[in-house]
Amino acid sequence: MGRVQEKVVIVTGGASNPGLGHSAALSLAREGAKVVVTDIDAVGAERCAEEIRKAGGEAISLAHDVTKEAAWKEVIATTVRTFGRLDVLVNNAGIAVLKPLDELSLDDFNRQIAVNLTSVFLGCKYAAVEMRKSGGGSLINLSSVAGLVGISTCVAYGASKGGVRLMSKSLAVELGKDGIRCNSVHPGVIWTNMQAGAGNGSRTNADTMAAGLPLGRVGEPRDIANCILYLASDESDYVTGAEFTVDAGMTAA
Repeated sequence: MGRVQEKVVIVTGGASNPGLGHSAALSLAREGAKVVVTDIDAVGAERCAEEIRKAGGEAISLAHDVTKEAAWKEVIATTVRTFGRLDVLVNNAGIAVLKPLDELSLDDFNRQIAVNLTSVFLGCKYAAVEMRKSGGGSLINLSSVAGLVGISTCVAYGASKGGVRLMSKSLAVELGKDGIRCNSVHPGVIWTNMQAGAGNGSRTNADTMAAGLPLGRVGEPRDIANCILYLASDESDYVTGAEFTVDAGMTAA
């Protein structure tokens, strides 16, 4: 216990349960972090924060459209007003626009980039300002295996997640002198509401994909939360510019 004791953490996209942000927020809180849960779904974000508080942790929730610059400024300002600092940002919020190229509209593409990539730029930009004041911090950006290898119907999604990967490396190089670390996390087949949506609520497609993986199983949100917890903690204080593939060996071959 106490791996991130007293650290102040923002987790975006924390409303969905089961979801990566929700699981990460709970895991960080159990290890002593003060958590700000944000989501465009304000009711869901508050449910997550209330779950943390009921378990004895500290958390607040904020409504947050991650594509809006003004919203980012307000979320970070509120975090600092409430908890006095910012140590960790988990850029988890995202959507998946999965369509064949001939069905993918320009609006689809632009929306995908705005939610998955522009939001990460905005979050890192304004979080870094506060992290410098306290001598450093950890930026943790959720990418995907689709940001590493080509996958059919992932033209927009893969572009957004590949952008997160390279942005994270560039930020690691630029911000290291300020004591700010930046790493990306690349989930594989994880059972979340997003994965359920892609399979129309059924685990059949996910189970079929997972059957061919070296570890042979669908991942759970806690598998990603464990990696996020490591990157948020001081255990990873010599780790930056790295990509953590949590995919049961999907991209190993």
